[in-house]
Amino acid sequence: MMRIDAHQHFWHYDPVRDDWITDEMSVLKRDFLPEHLEPELAEQGIDGCVAVQADQSEDETRFLLQLADRHAFVLGVVGWVDLRAADLYDRLEHFSRFERLCGLRHIAQAEPDDFLEREDVVRGIGTLADFDLTYDILVYPQQLRAALALVEKLPDQPLVVDHLAKPLIRDGELEPWAAQMGELASNPNVWCKVSGLVTEADWSRWRPEDIHPYLDVVFDAFGPDRLMFGSDWPVCLLAASYQQVVRLIDDYAAGRSAAARNKLFGGNALRFYELRV
Repeated sequence: MMRIDAHQHFWHYDPVRDDWITDEMSVLKRDFLPEHLEPELAEQGIDGCVAVQADQSEDETRFLLQLADRHAFVLGVVGWVDLRAADLYDRLEHFSRFERLCGLRHIAQAEPDDFLEREDVVRGIGTLADFDLTYDILVYPQQLRAALALVEKLPDQPLVVDHLAKPLIRDGELEPWAAQMGELASNPNVWCKVSGLVTEADWSRWRPEDIHPYLDVVFDAFGPDRLMFGSDWPVCLLAASYQQVVRLIDDYAAGRSAAARNKLFGGNALRFYELRV
């Protein structure tokens, strides 16, 4: 079974466009490209990855698709298209011709808390099914109510929650996040990425034991068939090396069956994104 990192990013650093990268995050103020990631993947025995948008532009989508064309280990791209655009169908028709495009994402965490339940947004995400595209849900815990409303309206659209919806690991809070994740998991079209956890913990002092309770929640809720590992590289470098991120999840899953581990580290990503390998 292929081992796959289902969530990472590439960029040419631009201080104006990437103004979300603060001085506290200076380790990210440089280019991160496939040639930088490939040795990390090889060292951890990971065969391929899914590149996820970090900028809200079609230029970003084209950039990632070009990288995927040039690097065979970039198995899929989760890009961005304006889901509220009047010509959305035409835009999707254009981008769906690219074999490596497997889904779309909008940085909903930066939007008002009700963003995902707005009529134009729901309609846009609902259009993705016509093109066999998935949608990545990127939200904070306080936005999970809107995510639940979205799921209720789109029961057949494949959806995946990024980064466990960014639980408050640093503060040690589980509720109401845990209950709402359980509600999401009760919908068979909703999956979850085991990603982005070290950066929700204390960057300099986190321990695996701080993160395990949150892993317990999603492993129990989603089961072995709807969870997929993602590194969130290079953002993870704020708190951990690539090796540490892989080891955190590898060690946590060590007591589970080989079949469950294979699904977590590749099989589920292959299925959800319908990756061509």
